[in-house]
Amino acid sequence: MATQILTLVGVLIGALTSYFATASVERAKFRREMTTRWDERKLETYIEYVTCIKEISRAARDAGRARDEGRDPAEALWAMEASENKRSVLFETFVLLSHDAAATAAHAVNRRTWELLRAAREPGNGTAQLDIPLVEALNGLHEAARSDLAIGRAGRAR
Repeated sequence: MATQILTLVGVLIGALTSYFATASVERAKFRREMTTRWDERKLETYIEYVTCIKEISRAARDAGRARDEGRDPAEALWAMEASENKRSVLFETFVLLSHDAAATAAHAVNRRTWELLRAAREPGNGTAQLDIPLVEALNGLHEAARSDLAIGRAGRAR
């Protein structure tokens, strides 16, 4: 009888050990999958946001060039405003998904973008007045985004 109880206790301990080990591995696997899923979404959002900023910049410069050449900048200004509306929506997603440093860098990009938008909307401004240091702000954003996504590092610190 005692040997049967010992055998039963051994089986029970083995089953519990197996259960807890499997649960721990599955939990870790789930966390990795969720992190990967959110990182993919972050990367998509970062790319969409930066692309939108570049569209705004390109349209603003097109408007300035049109003024310099004596053409109507209305089409370029319309494209610029459409991209600005899109940027506004993307920025909300960006802030929700990003780390604090990336969100702060995006705020700096927004400030530079708004300076560019104001300058482009002025009827007398050509390309010379549109020399806003947007690229430096974008470089800061790229660096913060790479850090947030752990690009360039072998391991993750999470």
